Amino acid sequence: MARVIAIFSSKGGVGKTTLTANLGAVLTTRFNKKVTLIDCNLTSSHLGLYLGIYYTPLTINKVLRGEYSPEEALFRHFTGMNVLPASISASELEGIDMIKMQDVVARLAPLNDYLLLDSSPGLGREAISSLKSAKEVLFVTNPLVSSVLDVVRANEILRELNVKPIGIALNMVSGASYEMRKEEIEQLTGLKVLASIPFDKDVYRSTALKQPIVLLNPKSKVSKEILRL
Repeated sequence: MARVIAIFSSKGGVGKTTLTANLGAVLTTRFNKKVTLIDCNLTSSHLGLYLGIYYTPLTINKVLRGEYSPEEALFRHFTGMNVLPASISASELEGIDMIKMQDVVARLAPLNDYLLLDSSPGLGREAISSLKSAKEVLFVTNPLVSSVLDVVRANEILRELNVKPIGIALNMVSGASYEMRKEEIEQLTGLKVLASIPFDKDVYRSTALKQPIVLLNPKSKVSKEILRL
């Protein structure tokens, strides 16, 4: 039975989707785990695009409309992990039942070691649906006060949903004086910082090339920290 982990952030643009894709690639290629990534960010889906999946006729949108089973809509990535992408078409948002996300997870959990849910940012309907479908949550944030405070607020929601936070992945850490230190973040949030991923422009190159940074440049500091995570 899979560990079902939502990769979550209250803000967009902190690298949540990038981290989801790279964790999936590491777990598959380095640890030989059966992994499926699910794009739960239906209104602004990026996971498929990040992995070079520009178009697939079967998406989680059609699964949530009851037209196909989750297994039928899986895309096999070259790394060996499976991806359940979301449609990039606005028209595909019609008729979606987000409550069925829990059914999708329940169907795929017995077939995997890990299900990683690329959650929608914020605490709207899509985000809450992915959080309710998960057993654990990994917060992704940058080391700025406003972003870290959002983690505190979101963690309060997790307690109400009875979902376990496993910790924080700090992303785009530059070491600037205005950034919060790891110890300050742990004290403020009450959560352990599991990784401090440095800022690296090479991540942008990997995004352009549609290849996870852990594969494109496995010796980079970013890749080593994601491997450690």
